Amino acid sequence: MSGGEGARGSTAGPASSPRGRSSVRTVFFGSGSFGVPILDALLAIPGLRIGAVVSAPDRPVGRKAIATPTPVAARARELGLPLLQPARVRGADSVAALQALAPDLAILADYGQLIPRVLLDLPPRGFLNLHPSALPRHRGAAPIAATILAGDKDSAVTLIVVTEKMDAGPVVAVERLEVRPDDTAPVLEERAAATATRLLTRALPEWLAGRAPARPQPDQGVTLTRPLRREDGLLDPNRPAVELERQIRAYQPWPGSYIQGENTGGERLIVRKAHVAPSQPGDRVGGFSSASGPSATSSEAPFLGTANGRLVLERVQRAGGREMGAEEYLRGHPDLVR
Repeated sequence: MSGGEGARGSTAGPASSPRGRSSVRTVFFGSGSFGVPILDALLAIPGLRIGAVVSAPDRPVGRKAIATPTPVAARARELGLPLLQPARVRGADSVAALQALAPDLAILADYGQLIPRVLLDLPPRGFLNLHPSALPRHRGAAPIAATILAGDKDSAVTLIVVTEKMDAGPVVAVERLEVRPDDTAPVLEERAAATATRLLTRALPEWLAGRAPARPQPDQGVTLTRPLRREDGLLDPNRPAVELERQIRAYQPWPGSYIQGENTGGERLIVRKAHVAPSQPGDRVGGFSSASGPSATSSEAPFLGTANGRLVLERVQRAGGREMGAEEYLRGHPDLVR
């Protein structure tokens, strides 16, 4: 979720604009849906003026390759805000355009590119990042997925000062966030975004008034996340079922979680929803069977045997097909159960 960080050593917000303007000219860097309500929140903070929004370029989507803006770019267009969409924000043209804006403040949330130091040193009132984890836990590109994968019971949104090291800058403010047992990544991200707007509305005026000293992150408890890859979605039955169930929730909508191999005739079977049940005698790791009893969703709920427990499938989808109940899929593929 981080857009990368560069050098800036500020530890508290300056009390007044060195340029003497009555409003704080702000540039917002964001691409993903997490950033949309944050942009809206910035517009509602008194004394701020959005000079520009910086987002990733429109990208082709679907079989017809229709050029589609990022969620933040789409919102900026709706609002009539100046929009920059450089393919490389560190490119000379992009740097020159942002220097010409002479921003007082920059806010970043889910942007997706590393920001060069020349830009991070540009705004005199700071370059701040909203990161959806309880830093220093889950630094990096995929904090929401990592939170669910780890089985964390609570998380946070953290407002930090940008420094050279990824998501390691001093902490300006934190707001806690509950993680529910059935949270999927989109659901948790939506709540994290709402939490981020409350945090920003509360903390940014204090920062700009010089009343929010930042504190260094602790050296203990640091974990790192990386960008997700398509191959991460493969459900490995040699892992415990509880971990696979978390993966299904964490990897929505992308890269998704799927079973592929002898049991599925070589085709990719995407698993949209599942639950965990105890292993029973005769279960085979990596094998399909059908479950019955109080833990099953029906008398014919298919499950995948794992290293520890059954992964009982509830909702599945063939690659390129429609989503359906797992029992319906099993009726069309009875040979899968052994």
